[in-house]
Amino acid sequence: MQAIHQPIQTQAKSEQRSANTPGPGRGRKPDFRAMLRNKEMQAALGSGLLMLLAWATASWSNPLSVLLYILAYTIGGWTKAKEGIETLVRDRDLDVNLLMIAASLGAAAIGYWNEGAMLIFIFALSGALESYATERSHKDISSLLALKPETALRIEDGKMNHVSIDDLQPGDLLLVKPGELVPADGVVYRGSSFINQASITGESLPVDKVAGDEVYAGTVNGEGALYVEVTKSAEGSLFGKIIKLVEEAQTEVPDSQRFIERFEGIYARIVVAVTVVVIAGAPLLLGWTWNEAFYKAMVFLVVASPCALVSSIMPVMLSAMSSSARRGILFKGGAHVENMAQTRVVAFDKTGTLTMGTPQVTDIIPADGYERTQLLGTAAAIENLSMHPLARAIVEQATKEDIELPIAEQVQALTGWGIEGKVNGVLWKIGKTDGLDTHPASDMNDFTMWRGLRAQLEGEGKTVSVISANGEMAGLIAMRDTVRPEAVAAVRKLETMGVKVAMLTGDRPESAQVIARETGVSLVYAGLLPEDKVKQVHLLREQYGHVLMVGDGVNDAPALAAATVGMGMGVSGSGTALEVADVVLMNDNIEEIAWVIRQARRAQRTVKQNMFFAITVILILIAGNFLQDVALPLGVVGHEGSTILVILNGLRLLR
Repeated sequence: MQAIHQPIQTQAKSEQRSANTPGPGRGRKPDFRAMLRNKEMQAALGSGLLMLLAWATASWSNPLSVLLYILAYTIGGWTKAKEGIETLVRDRDLDVNLLMIAASLGAAAIGYWNEGAMLIFIFALSGALESYATERSHKDISSLLALKPETALRIEDGKMNHVSIDDLQPGDLLLVKPGELVPADGVVYRGSSFINQASITGESLPVDKVAGDEVYAGTVNGEGALYVEVTKSAEGSLFGKIIKLVEEAQTEVPDSQRFIERFEGIYARIVVAVTVVVIAGAPLLLGWTWNEAFYKAMVFLVVASPCALVSSIMPVMLSAMSSSARRGILFKGGAHVENMAQTRVVAFDKTGTLTMGTPQVTDIIPADGYERTQLLGTAAAIENLSMHPLARAIVEQATKEDIELPIAEQVQALTGWGIEGKVNGVLWKIGKTDGLDTHPASDMNDFTMWRGLRAQLEGEGKTVSVISANGEMAGLIAMRDTVRPEAVAAVRKLETMGVKVAMLTGDRPESAQVIARETGVSLVYAGLLPEDKVKQVHLLREQYGHVLMVGDGVNDAPALAAATVGMGMGVSGSGTALEVADVVLMNDNIEEIAWVIRQARRAQRTVKQNMFFAITVILILIAGNFLQDVALPLGVVGHEGSTILVILNGLRLLR
């Protein structure tokens, strides 16, 4: 442990954190300039331009036309051909890329250079659109994940240095300034303050910390400076952990997409087999010429390939993830979008989720000889010099009631109890009510009555402080956690959508019922330990179906994992809750939950539309090829056009 008695020299000013948060609900159309900067899009458009030049020169220079077609094939088809060959060699499997390249080369082999080039161009264009959706999704997600710094003030040789949280080791000494996040788990070495640790423990009120007390990474320091000795190595900030989780989740796909990917390999083999049978068997069995059989086989190879079907899902999911990210909702994989669409119950934790985790004054009870306004004004005058949340609640209440504050003198904090100060020569004290339990009942004031009032207020989920004047009981002041401003609207929107809303909390039933009445929550389950929350989530799943659990604390993590979809609060949430969660609500705006469920349902409908359309087009074109002699150009336009249409339909969710 390094000594801290030396003069401390500040070497760098504290870095400013970005105040930019995702804007609420502003839709944004696809950025066509960004689309044009996509390399695959450039290759596709280059291929199309060469195809047009080759078609224009065919009438007066056939060799030049063929050369331009070859360049069009190469530029447009190189990436897809490479992917198809890698799949064939590495996985010993066929995919749609190889089918399309084979079909375009087959068309060129029988003299249909333009049709083959058109096939390459449209196929490359559809791939570029899907690539754009992927890049757009990654970009929108990444823009949310650089909102907080990952540095700490480490004391080294009497100086303060900004270091990366990743560089912290047990034994390091840190300075945590008022209002800053505690950068690592540790023990208070010197100093005293209050810590808002609702994100870790779920406690709605801050906890006083003095030397020897444990503090947690991600909690918020109050009004005092703390020297903290690191006890655990930090692996990066909460947002750094989210970035890592997002990177790991990129490979996670919805069950429907996973099924399509398995189906694609089997289907590709069937298409190749039918193509070979048509080429080899039709001349022998049906009397077709070899050219006629090869032509129909190439048309079949084009129209039967499952391009549109394969592209029916992921562009939709990526677009839904991207549009959600812009509203501050981060999905860790497309599978969770699919599950979100099936939500039937949203279960909220109470503290820090439905409530703000900040108190407000609810009751002021004066003793005989004192006025309510006098108590509030005097308490606010003394507490005005404190940054403790309970103190701020008293000052805010006095401000709301437009009470003129008297002058307070000799104000000082009473560590672990409260605060005192003189007003008009009278010594006032505001703090914990533990004195009510030890004060003799024979005193001039009836302390038995005050104890009864305290019990009644605490039974309503309120925090009670005692006010005394020159040692005489002056009254009680009670405060309670405040409901989030958007909570009522959030619950109403969910109920309107037919989604049940439940509250799972460890608080007393009386406190939970008060919050439920204010927010409109219909299903209330109180007094739950973390394991009880898990059991209740399972019961809700059995009774109603898919459950979305919303929580912010370590105590919510088991329930988040047990739910169909777990949603963590990004601003106030603990690291454990965010790691377990499938979705992160980066701006803590729970009113967006109804929107994201609606967006997920829209994505699900779009996927179904795409798949139905893709299968219908494939069946019509296959039947037309063998029954009505579909021309290769028509087959190319019909098949690849349907692929582009389903991708564009998915990109609509970017708005």
